[in-house]
Amino acid sequence: MPPLLEARLVDITTLAVDAIVNAANSDLAPGGGVCGAIHDAAGRDLAVACRAAGPCPTGEARITPGFRLPARFVIHAVGPIWYGGSKGEGQQLASAYRSALALAKARHLASIAFPAISTGIYGYPLELAAGTAVSAVRQELQEPGSLVQVIFACFSPAALAEYRRLGIAVPGGLQP
Repeated sequence: MPPLLEARLVDITTLAVDAIVNAANSDLAPGGGVCGAIHDAAGRDLAVACRAAGPCPTGEARITPGFRLPARFVIHAVGPIWYGGSKGEGQQLASAYRSALALAKARHLASIAFPAISTGIYGYPLELAAGTAVSAVRQELQEPGSLVQVIFACFSPAALAEYRRLGIAVPGGLQP
């Protein structure tokens, strides 16, 4: 059975999944947006673990424990800064998603939740980022693995609508 892909309007730090993905910077340092929220919710031990795991180049990912989060692990995926699309941003963003999924598969995780990587301070347009994310995840999940659930944790109704437009199920009977 293929993994369930769904989009939810939810605070990613509240999800009790095997791993949540952090939209990280290359130093894996606490930042703003979803990164800051994850670090705040996980506690100081996350920053210590990140210092040991970093740095992490754009397009790659690292894994740490989840500490005080309901998620067992945090996968820190470094997406690109948006420069207009002419500097390989699409390939780098897809690589960040693939790298996160590879870590989840290597740990035999069953569930993972992604934020909209690079769409905050990095300025990647939501519509383009969501399309890249969905395409990369669907492609990666064609290979057998342990994952049975992938959640796109949306920060706004507009983000949720974009994932729904891309054919991702929304719990509660709201289908694309």
